[in-house]
Amino acid sequence: MPSRVALVSVSDKSGLEPFARGLSAMGFQFLSTGGTARILRAWGLPVQEVGDWTGFPEILDGRVKTLHPHIHAAILANLSLPDHQQTLQRLNLAPIELVVVNLYPFEAALRASESEQIEQIDIGGPTLIRAAAKNFEHVTVVVRPTDYEWTLARLRSGGLTRADRARLASRAFAHVADYDALIAHWFRRYDPEGDLPETLTLTFRLAQRLRYGENPHQRAAFYREPCAPPSSLATAEPLWGKELSYNNLLDADAALELVREFEPPACAIIKHTNPCGVAIGASLTEAFLRALEADPVSAFGGIVACNRPINREAAEAIVAPGTFFEVVLAPDFDPDALTVFQQRKGWGQNVRLLRTGALAPPAQMHGYALRSLTGSILYTERDTLDWDPDALQVVTERTPSEREWVDLRFAWQVVKHVKSNAIVVAKGGVVYGVGAGQMNRVGSVRLALQQAGDHARGAVLASDAFFPFPDSVDLAAQAGIRAIVQPGGSKKDPEVIAAANETGIAMVFTSIRHFRH
Repeated sequence: MPSRVALVSVSDKSGLEPFARGLSAMGFQFLSTGGTARILRAWGLPVQEVGDWTGFPEILDGRVKTLHPHIHAAILANLSLPDHQQTLQRLNLAPIELVVVNLYPFEAALRASESEQIEQIDIGGPTLIRAAAKNFEHVTVVVRPTDYEWTLARLRSGGLTRADRARLASRAFAHVADYDALIAHWFRRYDPEGDLPETLTLTFRLAQRLRYGENPHQRAAFYREPCAPPSSLATAEPLWGKELSYNNLLDADAALELVREFEPPACAIIKHTNPCGVAIGASLTEAFLRALEADPVSAFGGIVACNRPINREAAEAIVAPGTFFEVVLAPDFDPDALTVFQQRKGWGQNVRLLRTGALAPPAQMHGYALRSLTGSILYTERDTLDWDPDALQVVTERTPSEREWVDLRFAWQVVKHVKSNAIVVAKGGVVYGVGAGQMNRVGSVRLALQQAGDHARGAVLASDAFFPFPDSVDLAAQAGIRAIVQPGGSKKDPEVIAAANETGIAMVFTSIRHFRH
């Protein structure tokens, strides 16, 4: 009977050879299955097949291998209890001291056929991991290849402490929980509760430890979903610059989701998750310059997102004297455009450049959004509704002109990305005024019109929710607004419409609200 037994059965074999050789040098004998046993044997290491240990062969095409009392008795035995030790002796079983297991690659099979996905649902692996983690007082469980070197060093220096084994047990349970959450999400398609399940199982993986959170006294980290959608911030590739901060990530996500709305070349400049400049243009350079011109003061130190690859011309516009940006996101960067940023003195050495890949339209970014509360979360579908011409209702005597219709749609696409109460003033494919986050809607209207200044004359105005009173329409008319788009639905709608008619403003109801808190 071997004195030290390590059960090794891994799908991810990265880093296994030096770890296994180190264990073998310390006297460990290996108990293994299938492919892991073959590779250990190919490395010249002593290994015993699980079927030989249990006296029971694998059955059902390998679905049943390690699910055997001899395996689990050797893992679960409490070696501080004499009767447990006697049971192992009676069964002629050595205790299993080390369990090295990771699970079938279910995540990698998510785009395979359903039958292949089902076969990648591991049963024996999670059972082994849970058993070893439960008995951490006597068993060490290792599920991450990144822990191999650390574990080996501890074993060589006299063994793992109780705290060491507990730390590894915590990671083991998290590994299984992550795996089970992915499977639960996959099966949710068959659940009549759909995307609002009674029990919400989520899994996120550490992508980056941040220097601090929203403020320097707060700790923070950035986590990704395992199957995050392409062209999202979660899958963006850093090309240059300092590490992203907590606030960089918040603003970068807001910028990316806004610029995704547009088909023509578009640019959005974000500060504190709200747009301070948004524009479309015949080229990306034109879109950026128009967005910047709308509010260059607020744009300073902001985040820039583009929906087209950045070429040298656009890069030179972004790094022009007097500008400063923290992050620039785009589907791609031409090589000479990267050079422009990298050679920019001052902030060019630190600006974070993120490549997203081609941007999917909002309708393809379906899914959910989470908001944390104390001890709880809110869960909601993402707001991906687009402009629906069939649902629009012109409620005033005057109908918007062709140019105003174009601007109304543009403003409506932007306003749903502004914090409520949200007002956007736009003209000619440029946002000139934004009112965000005010406690009353007329306050947001005042801010947006004040920022727009003379640009408000002949412009359109979008509101994310209905006007509770006609005062906002009166202010818009005084500033020269010619058309308004809003959801409608207020008790005062007749008075609001009457105010628009009195001042010659065209008004369109969408029946869709775009609150963003």
